[in-house]
Amino acid sequence: MGRRKKIVQECERLMDEPENIRNIAIAAHVDHGKTTLTDNLLAGAGMISDETAGEQLAMDTEEDEQERGITIDAANVSMTHEYEDTNHLINLIDTPGHVDFGGDVTRAMRAVDGALVVVDAVEGAMPQTETVLRQALREGVKPALFINKVDRLISELEEGPQEMQERLTAVIRDVNDLIRGMTEEMDDIDDWTVSVEEGTVGFGSALYKWGVSMPSMQRTGMDFGDIIDLEQADERQELHERTPLADVVLDMVCEHFPNPIDAQPMRIPRVWRGDADSELADTMRLVDEDGEVVLMVTDIGVDPHAGEIAAGRVFSGTIEKGQELYVSGTAGKNRIQSVGIYMGGEREEVDRVPAGNIAAVTGLKDAIAGSTVSSVEMTPFESIEHISEPVITKSVEAQRMDDLPKLIETLQQVSKEDPTIQIEINEDTGEHLISGQGELHLEVITQRIERNQGIPVNTGEPIVVFREAPQEPSREVEGISPNRHNRFYISIEPLPQDVVETIKMGEASMDMPELERREALMEAGLDKDTAQEVETMHGTNILIDDTKGIQHLNETMELVVEGLEEALDDGPLAAEPVEGALIRLHDARLHEDAIHRGPAQVIPAVREAVHNALVDAKIRLLEPIQEVRIDVPNDHMGAASGEIQGRRGRVDDMYQEGDLMVVEGVAPVEEMIGFSSDIRSATEGRASWNTENAGFQVMADNLQPDQITEIRERKGMKTELPEAIDYF
Repeated sequence: MGRRKKIVQECERLMDEPENIRNIAIAAHVDHGKTTLTDNLLAGAGMISDETAGEQLAMDTEEDEQERGITIDAANVSMTHEYEDTNHLINLIDTPGHVDFGGDVTRAMRAVDGALVVVDAVEGAMPQTETVLRQALREGVKPALFINKVDRLISELEEGPQEMQERLTAVIRDVNDLIRGMTEEMDDIDDWTVSVEEGTVGFGSALYKWGVSMPSMQRTGMDFGDIIDLEQADERQELHERTPLADVVLDMVCEHFPNPIDAQPMRIPRVWRGDADSELADTMRLVDEDGEVVLMVTDIGVDPHAGEIAAGRVFSGTIEKGQELYVSGTAGKNRIQSVGIYMGGEREEVDRVPAGNIAAVTGLKDAIAGSTVSSVEMTPFESIEHISEPVITKSVEAQRMDDLPKLIETLQQVSKEDPTIQIEINEDTGEHLISGQGELHLEVITQRIERNQGIPVNTGEPIVVFREAPQEPSREVEGISPNRHNRFYISIEPLPQDVVETIKMGEASMDMPELERREALMEAGLDKDTAQEVETMHGTNILIDDTKGIQHLNETMELVVEGLEEALDDGPLAAEPVEGALIRLHDARLHEDAIHRGPAQVIPAVREAVHNALVDAKIRLLEPIQEVRIDVPNDHMGAASGEIQGRRGRVDDMYQEGDLMVVEGVAPVEEMIGFSSDIRSATEGRASWNTENAGFQVMADNLQPDQITEIRERKGMKTELPEAIDYF
């Protein structure tokens, strides 16, 4: 029997012992060594050869991941590890570190109970470290820390034991400060800070395959003095043999991460808003493999032979081939064709996957990443909130007209697999718009369409996504229907920024019970009377019904909302989406006869009133901005800060870190297109940098008219603005 077959059989045996299962993700800033570390763990579990671990990058299964040297898709693997004479099943997800693929990290966190956060010993906690920690803690996932590349402190920076200890202590302190700051509002989390003494911090070198933690030092008798001696003597193989990285990390995972039985009672209330007293809630909390089936789909992939594969966490029941299951938000049922577990790039079919495990299932044709799949109709899980939103758009056209149907099908598949991508398909012009998290995100998607589907495409220049937002309260504005029989009186004011953030984070939505939503909005700064009268929310905009006893308004309200949504999707300045508007409906005059207050009358009247009120509220264009961090040698510091300032950016901070200078600032996304080649040439290739999307800010008044004209031209609109907009 082959080794792989043995591992699969052992995994199958352990699936029924939830107390010995650990579902974990490895997350970090880009290039801090997650995938190399995962290779070590696979080698430690006997799944790839020890010699190639660290170079094979087994979890980067796509060709473009190997070429670019970065992880693009979260990859799953199941392995076994013996700890304290008990074999454990570890379901691991290796997640991307690049900010453009943050959506994969958020989705992976829904499937796991523990996150191993990897930090580079030399660079320390970076912006993306903060983001992945926030994604984990928001999902109720417990963190542990592995400080990687410790060998660089010894060989490159030649630090002695004292300096090394100070540097490592500083990294731990920074990570704990982040954890404390993020969990102080969370009542269900006691103290999740990491500590060397408790064994929730590991140190090592994924490249040279050695690692240590406090428990491992006590077990092997190795201390940092021995490590420095062996590392300096170039005895890295001996270091690996005496204290192998895989054992240290997998022991830490088994000892400190919760199993599903401990994790699910805490996680279910965080991610599911159904009836906490129902039988279904009980079976999920108890990880009951005999209960109703509940699967949360966190990832959709395509296998050339098996078709679409849905991967996700089984919270209750047991998934088996042939079951017919409901998919939230769709009618009818889907039939399960096969059930499997992941072994890196390969999927191994098994007979069944019980609660507490991560499964790979085929046959769920209606599922998308984020769907709830179950044997009974149920309240779906909370939608997965992605921290950043699309900021860049590209147009994609098929080079050959014959490929058009196939391209449309592929784009629909792409939006199913990755909900952070937004696709707008225009059947008339054949031009399709893809919006994503950054240049690299879109480049990878279009490259995969060409490579995997064999569809040659032409892509347009990257276009930046803008927003429009009111800046001050408007007067009450009248909107009149075309037949002049219906009138709506509306005013608009800007929403407080905290309320906008609360909505963006998914902490207040129309899916929530009214009382809970009202409390969340009041906590964010909305006054009680306003929070009580919320009629609907659209994006980050809220409609308040301030009317009193108006006849026929109830049956007309659906059309009012439709008109409102149309007006907010295409703002008055440049038909960009509106955000942060509080719209009040004060009064309405409606025709007695339903025939005279149909869609053709109400929708244009509301649309006109909303647009006029927005103009009166001094609506402005908002542009997306990015936080920029550049690490650069001293003599290139001026060139690096010049690159930010030359892009309408501002430098917020400069400080020394080790032998490098760090320049931190913010700049508009539009100006950052092409940044990578410019910074390379300005610093002779000596700079390393990263960017992080930082939301939207009002664009300078003197730049607004040109930008608005440019967008209107691109969209084929009239270039002259409505007369009322004369305040630029």
